[in-house]
Amino acid sequence: MSTEKTTEFHRRFRTCVSRLTRDTQNALGEMFDLVAVRLVRLSTSITGNQSDAEDAVQGAFSRIAGKPVLLAKADSPWPYLIRTVRNESLRIIQKRRTSSLGEMDTQCGHDTTELMVQREETADHVQRILRTLPKAQYEVVILKHWEDLTFAEIADVLGKSQNTVASRYRYAMEKLQRSLEPIIQHEASKQQQAEQQNSCCEQPSSRVAHQRNL
Repeated sequence: MSTEKTTEFHRRFRTCVSRLTRDTQNALGEMFDLVAVRLVRLSTSITGNQSDAEDAVQGAFSRIAGKPVLLAKADSPWPYLIRTVRNESLRIIQKRRTSSLGEMDTQCGHDTTELMVQREETADHVQRILRTLPKAQYEVVILKHWEDLTFAEIADVLGKSQNTVASRYRYAMEKLQRSLEPIIQHEASKQQQAEQQNSCCEQPSSRVAHQRNL
């Protein structure tokens, strides 16, 4: 997300928050329209499927609707809302584990491979690499790059220390860099070959033009 879009998003979000205690229903409706896609994407990275993610976001907003003052008075409303959605996502996972232990045992090993990275500008190979990250690292990358949170805010959301969050982010970036190096080299090689082919195609036409001038 560009800086301009990020600034506009947070401006609109703060406006919704400021109206929560005066016009709760309308403020929550506008807030949901503003943040739902982003929060579902975040929750999908935790639950492993969009249906549960949508339930988690709905659950989070139901909790906020019951006590809007908690969000309105939060020191950092956006991280607070993200933490609420994350907690709802973890509750859904716990319910799923309790209701179907055998099925959950099978799913757990595939959660990261089933995640759908929905950001359109992200290249396919980056999406595949992101899905191979451990969930703890993957979550930090999402919060850092997609939700523009600081390490302090991420630590607050996850209930971890800033050092832990920073370490997870560093390990994730190191793995991404190692995984991307051969892909970047391959793309550079393809580009070089294409340039050579273009050069070969241009040379005959240049000779013909030269002969005509003679």
